[in-house]
Amino acid sequence: MPDRLPSVTAHTTLDYVEGKAVGETFEWESVAVVDATAEREDPESVRLRLERDNLSAEYVPKHMDALELAPAQARTLAADLEKHATPVEETTEPES
Repeated sequence: MPDRLPSVTAHTTLDYVEGKAVGETFEWESVAVVDATAEREDPESVRLRLERDNLSAEYVPKHMDALELAPAQARTLAADLEKHATPVEETTEPES
């Protein structure tokens, strides 16, 4: 993904995920970068950022979605992701 808005480094949480933007009149599949981070000094929130590859974006202009999460919200999201990951993991073949 050239010309990214967030900086993507070795510390990026997920540097390649498949995603989908869905609107009332469209559905657009794309790869994306997802990053969870917080300020190193005096953090006030957890940031969750998502940027889709928009090279062929007909419907969604170049942008990055960013959420500012309180610690409790970040933990709730993490717990819910873990809860849903378990049954998916149990029904899919292991990655090599």
